[in-house]
Amino acid sequence: MSRNYKFHNPEGLYFVSFAVIEWLDVFTETIYNNILLDSLSYCQTHKGMEIIAWCIMTNHIHLIFRSIKGEKPEQLLGDFKRFTSKAVVKTIQINPTESRKEFLLEHFKNAAEKSSNVKYYQFWRHDNKPIELWSNKVIWQKIEYIHNNPVKAGMVSRPEDYKYSSAIDYAGEEGLLKDILVFKYYG
Repeated sequence: MSRNYKFHNPEGLYFVSFAVIEWLDVFTETIYNNILLDSLSYCQTHKGMEIIAWCIMTNHIHLIFRSIKGEKPEQLLGDFKRFTSKAVVKTIQINPTESRKEFLLEHFKNAAEKSSNVKYYQFWRHDNKPIELWSNKVIWQKIEYIHNNPVKAGMVSRPEDYKYSSAIDYAGEEGLLKDILVFKYYG
């Protein structure tokens, strides 16, 4: 599979999904989720990432975003993944309550050894599966898909009850990540 990101339109709105290597469940701890939230917030404030919808699952992330300050979307996402990869791995290394520390680090190290462009630990899979969203109907379908992910996984009964998602913003309240551009669809 190609490791090249396929973002053809620098001003486009994109749906991306990316996962931890081997689909390892890392985001079961608040400390790791907060790294992702802080980084997404930083990207919004300082790098021009406009976020329409998001969801952090235990081993992957879904995101609908666009770049609004001229940075290429693949660069924006690449920076996010590089920073969070290093930050999460470092936090795992120093977290005294992490019972899976050796297991996780061994898997990240083994993945890096198989990769030509990673030195020590590979945290994220290389693929993002970017899909440019071209119509209001498709945008809404992806938003519903993202928000229903925790429901389908049996984590909550209603999308807005899942803490690590923008579904609460779409229910008219404020979620953990500020400045979500709530998409309105009247179709």
